Amino acid sequence: MASVGLTEAKAKEAGFDIKVGRFPFIGNGKAIALGEAEGMIKTIFDAKTGELLGAHMIGAEVTELIQGYVIGRTLETTEEDLMNTVFPHPTLSEMMHESVLDAYGRALHI
Repeated sequence: MASVGLTEAKAKEAGFDIKVGRFPFIGNGKAIALGEAEGMIKTIFDAKTGELLGAHMIGAEVTELIQGYVIGRTLETTEEDLMNTVFPHPTLSEMMHESVLDAYGRALHI
């Protein structure tokens, strides 16, 4: 498990109108090829500003992946920044991109 920022509940409690995206490991070819298809990635955004409020991950290698969201939070990244970022293929990090896209109804592989 790995996380950064606010949980969905804490963001709501703080008064944010939020958008939440999720992506399951089973939807990622690299996770399947590694035999690690259990888990998911969740991203939480401020619906008004697009600011990344939090990200939470459960699954293989998530302690390696969370750094991308940590940097994003530090730089006050928005959903637009993340949607326009190129995530290499085939990688586990593609799930981060898919989770962001899902928050805005644009997921490619769900």
